[in-house]
Amino acid sequence: MTEVAEHHHADVSGGWLRAATFGAMDGLVTNIALIAGVGGGGVDRGTLVLTGVAGLVAGAISMGIGEYTSVRTQNEQVAAELAKELRELQRNPDGEADELVGMWVARGLPEPLAREVADILKEHPDQALRVHAQEELGVVPDELPSPWTAAGSSFVCFAVGALIPLLTYLLGFDSLWLALGVGGLGLFAAGAVVGRFTARPWWSGGLRQLALGALAALATYGIGALIGVGV
Repeated sequence: MTEVAEHHHADVSGGWLRAATFGAMDGLVTNIALIAGVGGGGVDRGTLVLTGVAGLVAGAISMGIGEYTSVRTQNEQVAAELAKELRELQRNPDGEADELVGMWVARGLPEPLAREVADILKEHPDQALRVHAQEELGVVPDELPSPWTAAGSSFVCFAVGALIPLLTYLLGFDSLWLALGVGGLGLFAAGAVVGRFTARPWWSGGLRQLALGALAALATYGIGALIGVGV
């Protein structure tokens, strides 16, 4: 008897992982660039910390609300399409079955087998709706991402990411370059972790995020230095 292999897959539905990843990266890049900009302008330590904390709070709230709204809207759109599909299944089950048969045959399934499966599904409306949702919409109705999970993940991870470049100032140090260096380490570590999720080499993911963050910091530092605190 052949043993059934068990496969464990990562979250690819756009739930907590995507929100957490974007939240952490945005928090790091946003506050690194913000600190570089105001630091380049020559502000004092207190003003820099206040700016960084304000950026952390405002950004985390904005990310949380944005993720909640985005996922909630997406789920509502999917729900509307599912309701439409359910009405079609109730009004024209034979036509919907023919539609499935056509898609499966186009993928190489023998027509008699495709027809047999489609006819069986007509007797099970719930399963028919699930199959049509997967085939036509590319979604699994009972596995949609939670807007609250996405919002919470994004909020927390943005705050954690934004806190990293502030750590040295909060610990009493007064060096912009030390803060940016710690932020750079955070970017590299975050990119390396994401690389592990995606099978990308950890060092490649880390270097990519470090390079992108460095570009953002360089741009804002230059603007801050040009404008200065006297404006």
